[in-house]
Amino acid sequence: MSRVAFIGLGNMGGGMAANLAKARHEVRAFDLSEPALAKAEERGCTRAPDATAAVQDADAVITMLPAGKHVAEVFRTSVFGKAPTSAILIDCSTIDVDTAKKVEAEAQQAGYTMVDAPVSGGIAAAEGGTLTFMVGGTADGFERAGPYLEEMGKAVIHAGESGAGQAAKIVNNMLLGATMAATCEAFALAQKLGLDPQTFYDISSKASGQSWSMTSYCPVPGVGPQTPADRDYEGGFAAALMLKDLKLAMEAAQSVGAYTPMGGEAEELYQRFVDRGGASKDFSALIKMIDDSWTPPA
Repeated sequence: MSRVAFIGLGNMGGGMAANLAKARHEVRAFDLSEPALAKAEERGCTRAPDATAAVQDADAVITMLPAGKHVAEVFRTSVFGKAPTSAILIDCSTIDVDTAKKVEAEAQQAGYTMVDAPVSGGIAAAEGGTLTFMVGGTADGFERAGPYLEEMGKAVIHAGESGAGQAAKIVNNMLLGATMAATCEAFALAQKLGLDPQTFYDISSKASGQSWSMTSYCPVPGVGPQTPADRDYEGGFAAALMLKDLKLAMEAAQSVGAYTPMGGEAEELYQRFVDRGGASKDFSALIKMIDDSWTPPA
């Protein structure tokens, strides 16, 4: 059993911390949200009064935070010089590549080994321990982080050096955003052309147009496997988070001079949807803006 500090107990972090506790690690958890802390306690974690207290004598420090500025602040003020240098530092947040590289360089200068390990899989996978981790860092860092990540996921993949995990995550989600937008357009057009949605699904899911957005996360209610579309687009990957990842991808593309027109179009579409009140809905709800059935919340 290891002592694990877990900082950030939101929709993803809460389930991840609970799985570490279930694996019999001593998890000292911290979040600014009192309800999140209370839920973590109910699921086997020990409440820490603050982030600095959480990392005391830790064997591993894991963070799951909203943005790069939060990651940088937590590590600079509450981890470096506070956690033992023997602890492996693992950031599972989705942030910009530059911040990931800077914070990991600072960790190395302070005597720590750190990896960036963003996730794919959503809330259900976080709860079920079936996430995919894309890990950036040294081979030693990857090896040391592996046992903790394996308790929370089904796949742990070494993407490369520092920042490579973040790069893989945002490129993957750019592809996801673009394919979901195209899938929504396709269903909207198919229906206007008189095709039954289930019939179109049966054809396209077995033809050259199939994709994960089509076969595993269909945006049309009652078609294909159960998805957030069957729950009024609740309980999935929020459109606001997809927009965040698309913006990170576009910033990264600009920084290296990459031409990403489809990613740019997807970002524009999701920005419009969020601006029209769709931020908290699952990202597949974009179909309702495309087929003109979206009603902004009052």
